[in-house]
Order: sequence, then structure tokens, then C-alpha cells
Amino acid sequence: MSLRKKLIGDKAFYAMVLGVLVPIVIQNGITNFVGLLDNIMVGRIGTEQMSGIAIVNQLLMVFNLAIFGAVSGAGIFGAQFYGCKNNKGVQQTFRFKFYICTAIVVAGITLLLLKGEDLILLYLHGDENQAALEATLSFGKEYLLVMLLGLAPFVIEEIYAGTLRECGETRLPMLAGVVAVLVNLVLNYLLIFGKLGFPKLGVVGAAVATVVSRVVQMVIVIVWTHTHTDRMPFIVGAYREWRIPSPLTWNIISKGTPLMVNEMLWSAGMAILNQCYSMRGLEAVAALNISTTISNLFSVVFAAMGSAISIIVGQLLGAGKMEEAKDTDTKLIAFSILSCVICGGVMALLSELFPLLYNTSDEVRTLAGTLLRVAACCMPLWAFMHAAYFTLRTGGKTVVTFLFDSVFLWVVSIPAAYVLSRYTGLPLVSIYICISLLDIIKCVIGFVLVKKGVWLNNIVAEQ
Repeated sequence: MSLRKKLIGDKAFYAMVLGVLVPIVIQNGITNFVGLLDNIMVGRIGTEQMSGIAIVNQLLMVFNLAIFGAVSGAGIFGAQFYGCKNNKGVQQTFRFKFYICTAIVVAGITLLLLKGEDLILLYLHGDENQAALEATLSFGKEYLLVMLLGLAPFVIEEIYAGTLRECGETRLPMLAGVVAVLVNLVLNYLLIFGKLGFPKLGVVGAAVATVVSRVVQMVIVIVWTHTHTDRMPFIVGAYREWRIPSPLTWNIISKGTPLMVNEMLWSAGMAILNQCYSMRGLEAVAALNISTTISNLFSVVFAAMGSAISIIVGQLLGAGKMEEAKDTDTKLIAFSILSCVICGGVMALLSELFPLLYNTSDEVRTLAGTLLRVAACCMPLWAFMHAAYFTLRTGGKTVVTFLFDSVFLWVVSIPAAYVLSRYTGLPLVSIYICISLLDIIKCVIGFVLVKKGVWLNNIVAEQ
């Protein structure tokens, strides 16, 4: 087989891929775009408000990715059960998600209520501007208390939406996400700035808007699922009993726990990594918030490609089509890298313009623009790394992905960032470049593992 045929599919292949990918890209794209607009709205109030929300969202990301890991851990079974037309298996993985996510919600809310202020303080450095630090802490605490109300609706929606995607229904979660982000956007405008007679609530208004939008999204997904039982038969009798067969439970735990722990450790590691960056002052926190929010918007393609790999390759593995799964995965990875070369180029061209939308200092704007250009150069690298991770995960190699992802972050990236931020005088940009380039090692490891085909496994054949 020529290299071109190995990496590039035919029209039918891309039609199939785009059918799965486009709804996810649209949902994630709109979510990140509205997130960007939210960020700009808060950024128009001031740097302290923007930084307070950014710190809290960094903490909430640990919770969100723990939920994502829990749902995805069971989801690799759900996709393969659906691939072999086992609706009972899909239903049992759906129940498992509720058990594990309930435990995470209780633990997350308890921790954030008791230790939220202490965690925010970890990101506040620079004694020369004590008033700004105190204001940032105050805004962060206000935002956090309201956001806690939205955790349960977020979790329920993720359980339903994740199962729908595993069953090939990506359109409805997309539509629910679109409605939710539009609700969020409108309420942000009304409540942050006090428009059309609404109270001017600032950061609290931003939190209220997010919570309401999550409730709306949850209701849409639940109602659609329970009124389309012909297309989603797993929901029929899903709440009639809560028993899950012991062999399946332990199989999900053995395969899914490393994935969930990986997501938790990775998100916690990223929080620590950003805490290391914050040692360069409040300007670093603000600049990283701007650059991360904008780069997330341009990263929707490779982020969505991970979900597409889970769905498309997972169903092929569940159906026992190993060679087709391998060929499809290779083409999906190539498509992801090429897409991100284009997205990265566009982001680099616009890197000077986006920071101008924020009401902040010239120093923060300049720093954010430089960080955006670094991220643009790294985007193809991250695209391959992300695709390799999801490939290994889809085949049930969750222990390998744990080593590939979180262990690398904690053993290599975090110690490097800690040393560079505390024991050198390097500026933020230099540290950011050094840590980003370490991901080349992960790409090499991922390439070897994917090429060897260690992920070509049907993990539901024995169920």
C-alpha cells in the first residue's frame, strides 16, 4: 500500500468521518467560542475579575475531567457493546456511570467548599500588588460558590450525552450544547453588565449564567433520550433496577479506573503546572488565561478527533474488524495533524489581534500574543499526541495511557516547570516553550505504541 493510500481515505471515508466529527466540532466550537466571549466580557470589567474566574475554572477543570474520565472509562465498553448490538450491555455501562459519578460529585463539592479559598491562594503571587491579589481572591470565591450549584446538572448531562455519542447519536448533544451556550451568552450579557433591567452582578452573573445553561442542556438531553426509545433502547428499563453483573463491573473498573485516575491526575497536574507559571506574577495568570481561552477555540478539531476515534474505531473493534480499525485509525490521525497545521497557522496570524479585545495592560496583551504563537507552533504536535492517546484508550489500554499521559506529566513536565519557575530567572515564555517541547518525547512513545498495534483489542467479546 502506498503512503498516500495509507494516510488518505476516499470520499466515502471522509463523508463517514465528517458525519461523526462535524457535530462534535460544532458543539465544541460554539462552546469554546462562547467561552471566549464570556472571557472577553469578564475581561472588560478588569484583570482581577478575569484572573479570579480563570483560577476557579482551572480548579473546576480537575472535577470536570474526573467526570470525563469516569464516563469515558465506561464509555469504551459502551461503544463496543453498541458495535456488537448488545443493548443490555450499553444499559449496564449507563448505570455504572451514575454510580461512579455520584461519588465524584460528593467528593468534589465537599473539597471545594472546605478548601476552595486555600486552593485559589496557591495561584496568587506578587506581594507588590497586594490589593489586586485580595480583589482576585474575593472575586474567585464569589464565582466558585455559585458554580458549585451547576456541578450536578453538568454530570447528569455528561452521562446521557456520552452514552448517546457511543450509540452514534452525536447530533442531539450538539444541538443541546448549542442551545446551552446561547443561553449562557445572553445571560452573561444581561447579568454581568446589568442590561435590560437585570441586576449588574459581575462575576456572580457569569456564574449564574453558566449554571442556568447547564440545567437547560441537561433537560434537553434527558427529554430527547426518553422520548426516542426506538433509537435509544438502552434507556427502556434503565432505572428499573440498578444491578450490574459482577464480571462486567470489575472489567469496567479494571479498564476504566486507570482512565479516570489518569484524567484526574492530568487535570490536577495541569493545575499545578499553571501554578508554577503563576510564580511569574498576576500578569502571567491573566496572559495564560487569554492565550488558553483562544487556543482552546482553535483546538476543537483535534479535541473532537479524539471523540471521533473513540466512536468510529471503538465500534470497529467491537465488531471484530481489526484490520479496518487499524487502517481507519491511521487515516484519522493523519487528518487530525493536517487540520491542526491549518488551524495553527490561522491562530498565529491572529495572535496579535485577540488580546486587544481585553481591558488589561499592554504587558499582559503582549505576553498573551507571544504565548499564542508558541501554542500555534505546537498544535500539530498536540494533535498527534491526542490522537495516539485516544487510539490506545479505545482498545482498552488504559494502563498504558495512564503511563503515557499522567505519569509523564508528573514525572517529567511538572518537576521541570517547578525547577524552572523557582530556581531560574527565566521569563514565562521561555519556561512555557521548554515545557511544551517536552511533549516531543510523548509523541515518539505514542508513535511506537500505535504502530505496534497493542491497542487492537475487542474488550467486550467475553461479556
